[in-house]
Amino acid sequence: MVVKKRVTYAREMPDGERKRSSYHHGALREELMEACVRLVETEGIGAVSLRRVAREAGVSPGAPYHHFEDRAALLAAISARGFQRLTTDLEAVRSDVDGFRAALLAMVVAYVDFARHNRAYFQMMFRPELSQPEKNPDARAAGDAAFGVLTTVVAECGAEDPDGLAVSLWAFGHGLASLAIDGQLDRRGEHWNVSEDDLIRRAVHFLDTVLPD
Repeated sequence: MVVKKRVTYAREMPDGERKRSSYHHGALREELMEACVRLVETEGIGAVSLRRVAREAGVSPGAPYHHFEDRAALLAAISARGFQRLTTDLEAVRSDVDGFRAALLAMVVAYVDFARHNRAYFQMMFRPELSQPEKNPDARAAGDAAFGVLTTVVAECGAEDPDGLAVSLWAFGHGLASLAIDGQLDRRGEHWNVSEDDLIRRAVHFLDTVLPD
């Protein structure tokens, strides 16, 4: 009599399922946000949907809904985080220099640097039609906090129109940042045979000449 051995094969678990089993509740929210940022970096905001983000994170299509009501809620959470990081950067450079003039110039440079090194975050921070900040007060509060770092320093300089100065500085920095991440500064620099960094430095130097004493 021949006894056939029963061979039991371990079921191969798909990568996504293995990943799902290893997540803790808070870690999944973080991974979804990071997956969204990676997706924006590689394919742009138009590629973002909760289903696509779930696929990028290696989780089930329904998993994001445990943390985000919809696509706008996910984008708003990332927007809030971006503004929080920007606030940290602005406060850091403000504390590293003496005097309001140096602080204002340093914050403009920090704003541009933040955009250049955090393109995906920067793009989501300033797309209210996507993140719907009116429905997500945390994102709006984070944006106000970042702007508040600037207005606090502006208030110290005794400008005749502090609100006008604050908006002008914001517009200046945001314009440079947008040109940089869109590749416009780099292309203009190639045409003039100068680097993007040099164009930014020269623009900030010009700003220094028009700031109030």
